Amino acid sequence: MEYYIDILAGIPVDAVEFDINQMLGVPEMECGKIIGTGNTAVVYEWGEGRALKLFHRGYPEEAVEKEFSNARAICHMDFAKPQAYELIYREGRAGIIYDRVEGQSLLDWVMKTQDVHGCGVYMAGLHKKMLKYTIQNVPNYKEFLERGIKKAAYVLSRQEEMMERLDKLPDGNTFCHGDFHPGNIFLLDGKTTVIDFMNVCHGCFLYDVARTVYLMEYTPVPAEMESKKEFLQLKKSLVTSYLTQMGVSRESIQDYLSVIAAARAGE
Repeated sequence: MEYYIDILAGIPVDAVEFDINQMLGVPEMECGKIIGTGNTAVVYEWGEGRALKLFHRGYPEEAVEKEFSNARAICHMDFAKPQAYELIYREGRAGIIYDRVEGQSLLDWVMKTQDVHGCGVYMAGLHKKMLKYTIQNVPNYKEFLERGIKKAAYVLSRQEEMMERLDKLPDGNTFCHGDFHPGNIFLLDGKTTVIDFMNVCHGCFLYDVARTVYLMEYTPVPAEMESKKEFLQLKKSLVTSYLTQMGVSRESIQDYLSVIAAARAGE
């Protein structure tokens, strides 16, 4: 069984469950080789120029549907990203068919080249293009952070403090990616492409900048990393380069960072 999304007109329709392959007498298409793995999904080749992001068994279907909806909501925006075509189900696992993204992740590139300045330039150039857009039919960033804060195991007084701080932050309708970092950016021939649309929301652009800073500088160093000290320094230098290229000061995002850190504990 799979959900079929009519994309001939470029307009998504409500998903209707039926076995399209059985109806047409066509055998189910086989996945190609694995081209990427992550915490939530495995990415396979899927025909010419396409890829199947197949989520792990047990991963919430509503989260997959949300990512598909987010990807369709931004399909008209003029920056490099894979288009989403179908939401399908294979053997109890949900998946999304995207354009295949070529190249290497910007994280791999900067680890190899140590070109922190160049990485900051690539990141800021792409992010500025994305932040020019407004969006409405996605959650407010405050809703996203509020859920995280409420799930976190804080004493009530601390939770109330964070909620009050969140409430004072400005609203907005700027398109925010919500997970913009070098691991979600691909580089090929000097051109960048962004992936992963699970946390798309709208809000003040400073939220998305702060979220990027948090993900780059404050998330844990992988346990398998050998040169932890050098990697920490690389992360800090990269944040400085990125903020410089964005024209944003650390002071202007400090309140966002504190609330993001509180919410991350409950994500």
